[in-house]
Amino acid sequence: MSGLKVALGPENQDAEKLLPAVKDDGSGVGINYADAYVKGIKLTLEDGRKVSVKRRGLKLTFTIGDRTGDGILRRLQHGPDVKNMLREALREGARNAGAAFDVENGVMVLELAEGLGENAAERPATA
Repeated sequence: MSGLKVALGPENQDAEKLLPAVKDDGSGVGINYADAYVKGIKLTLEDGRKVSVKRRGLKLTFTIGDRTGDGILRRLQHGPDVKNMLREALREGARNAGAAFDVENGVMVLELAEGLGENAAERPATA
């Protein structure tokens, strides 16, 4: 996917204190860590679209403007590393919302698809 890259901000280093190895939460998927990590993902893009992530149970909902995508914290597929489970769930949610999520040098990055940039509503759809 090549498109506009947007920095969502640095990873929440305070969330490291909530990893199950440091402070067990009994969830098996690091719910307290996930909550603290995604708390920092909330901003408005230059074109006015809002980007946010919310957690409900094991489901993370990535919202980019009027598009949403869900990702699931999957212990069997991506565990037992809590950090990996969360990143994969964020990647899945972003992908389902039409973007790509990654972490580069400690900074969370969202890569928007070509048709999702500024004035996307004005562009004709291509088949």
